[in-house]
Amino acid sequence: MRKLTKDETTRIIIHILVWVVILGLPIYSARRFRMGSNFLLNYYTFMAINALVFYTNYVFLVPVLFFRKKRYRYYIAALALVFCFYFLSDFANSQVNNYISETGNLEQLRAEQFNRPPGERRLPSPPLRPRFVIAVPHAQLIAYTSSSLLMIFFSLGLRLLERQSKIEKMHEEMEKANLNTELAFLKNQISPHFFFNTLNNIYSLVDRNAEDSKKAIIKLSKMMRYILNDPERDKKQLSDEIEFMNNYIDIMKLRIGEKTKLTVDFPAEYKDISIPPLLFISLIENAFKHGISVQEESNINISLTCDERYISFTCVNSLPESTNSTPLVSTGIGLGNLSKRLKLLFPDRHELKINKANDVFEARLTIQLQ
Repeated sequence: MRKLTKDETTRIIIHILVWVVILGLPIYSARRFRMGSNFLLNYYTFMAINALVFYTNYVFLVPVLFFRKKRYRYYIAALALVFCFYFLSDFANSQVNNYISETGNLEQLRAEQFNRPPGERRLPSPPLRPRFVIAVPHAQLIAYTSSSLLMIFFSLGLRLLERQSKIEKMHEEMEKANLNTELAFLKNQISPHFFFNTLNNIYSLVDRNAEDSKKAIIKLSKMMRYILNDPERDKKQLSDEIEFMNNYIDIMKLRIGEKTKLTVDFPAEYKDISIPPLLFISLIENAFKHGISVQEESNINISLTCDERYISFTCVNSLPESTNSTPLVSTGIGLGNLSKRLKLLFPDRHELKINKANDVFEARLTIQLQ
């Protein structure tokens, strides 16, 4: 047997609770107003017919015909359902009336109507029909048709609402799956792009200083281990991210000259929170790519502050007229990739400001944490 989903189980429980209320309230009313057993018998017969109409339409006609675009067949089947159950209702009412008459409950009903004890003698009175049994054929037809059509429309509307809710949930799941796929693609873009640029920087050191090149390779191996360990994880600890940035900055220090002033201000004490990895490295990489020169005075200022609600990252670098940095292949991935990831990861909860003025490039990123 197919295992019920959580939504299906919830729906069944709600149906059961509703019917418990519908079937339980008349018992209270019968005791409260001393209506007798005839009232309950007629009421439950009436509700049984309506329940059959409701669930025949809810379980079979709507899913099989209406949802499969067989609308004309559905309307014909719904009318046939009302027509067939009218005869069932008429038959059931006849059986109930006969049962009441045969068991002598009709006399009890007369006593209740005239507020007299059952054994009290009284003048002959015209025979009375049980309450809730309609004597006029046209009135009975109107009452049955009204109630059955109400059940048809109500079950159809309920089924449509449930289907719309299911469709919306499926769309949300698809959007979430597409979001995760796009994030994975953007994340996978970062690694080859980043390591390509870093390897180019290390390559430029090999001929000048072999010892520094070895240190840079060790740092790079630590950075690779950070990215490759648990690659499916969407979050990393802030402490690991800061260590990753420090390793990259240490590699970049090996290729900057005396005319470049580098300032790094990462917090010494902070709450170690979980964040998506590689959010800030593109800004740092961009600063080293365009902000250093061996011929002119240049500077790079990197800072990060955080608390339980916000993370604020700032990277400011000068823009020298001429640079002597190693040429890098521009793939347009860095800042564009960061902007897309932020929109997916922190919709309406981030602010990325990029300013370029007076030979200074400034990038400020503020993220609001949940």
